[in-house]
Amino acid sequence: MNNRLVIAAILFIFVVIAPFLNDYFLHVLIMMFLYSYLGTSWNILGGYTGQFSFGHTAYFGIGAYVSTILLFNWKISPWIGMICGAFLGLIFGLFIGFLCFRYGLRGPYFALATLAFAEMLRIGALNLEITGKAMGILIPLEGDSFWLFQFTSKLPYYYIILCMTTGIVLINYIISNAKLGDCFEAIREDPDSAMALGIDTFKYKMIAIALSSFFTTMGGTFYAQYMFYIDPEICFGVHNSIEIFLRPILGGLGTVMGPTLGAFLLAPVSEVTRNFLGSYSGVYLMIYGILFIMVIIFFPRGIVGLLSSIPKEKVKNLFVKT
Repeated sequence: MNNRLVIAAILFIFVVIAPFLNDYFLHVLIMMFLYSYLGTSWNILGGYTGQFSFGHTAYFGIGAYVSTILLFNWKISPWIGMICGAFLGLIFGLFIGFLCFRYGLRGPYFALATLAFAEMLRIGALNLEITGKAMGILIPLEGDSFWLFQFTSKLPYYYIILCMTTGIVLINYIISNAKLGDCFEAIREDPDSAMALGIDTFKYKMIAIALSSFFTTMGGTFYAQYMFYIDPEICFGVHNSIEIFLRPILGGLGTVMGPTLGAFLLAPVSEVTRNFLGSYSGVYLMIYGILFIMVIIFFPRGIVGLLSSIPKEKVKNLFVKT
């Protein structure tokens, strides 16, 4: 109960302070919650089930392009495009899952397979007229319109992504406390033992990739409507996959709040590196790589694992006068 009150208090604080922030800090918060949402979606497959996907940018790009193409060519609301894209991403995820899991791809082989599929989509987007090729697509501005998912202020985008992030965190919480989560964890720890215990590993892996791809695709739609511009590199580039999975790795794989904690810590790092090192191509990826290596070496269970390893007596002593 105390944990729920703390989470509720944190959400209340974010809701209250948002209207008083300038556009820059509001943008930082929006991107922080967006990658918290994407990382939590990835966590369903990569964290709970242990199937490390290096190509989740494929689903992100599908969501961005489907909603944008429907809006740009046929004036279909991005809200409808978000649902259409989510189901297309789910189908694509099931297709990848069937090919990989049916033939027993695990570990680095599965990661490379997902990366290959994402790269195929990137190359396809670079050569198709409907995707704008390398030039991408600039979404036309129509002013304030909820139906068109366009707002002149950043505040509505903030509240939308805050609701999306809260929703996906709750879904992760439900999964972690249900039989589904137990099956995911068993597969992650030892697939062969899980199969020996009667768990249909193929079925549960397919469920994991379906859920993960569905929700990740919705995040791609939000990004497209928030930024008003997409291109193949932004949507399908490998750097985006790194952005997505680095948050849960830093925060704690297979934990409910791990991706959000990781996003909270990486948001300032991301903004600083982009602002001061943006002219040096690839430098921020090197910084991410260093962080990734440090996390693996010094606290492989992430921030959540580090915090849980601290004895409760020590934490209490911090607040007790001596």
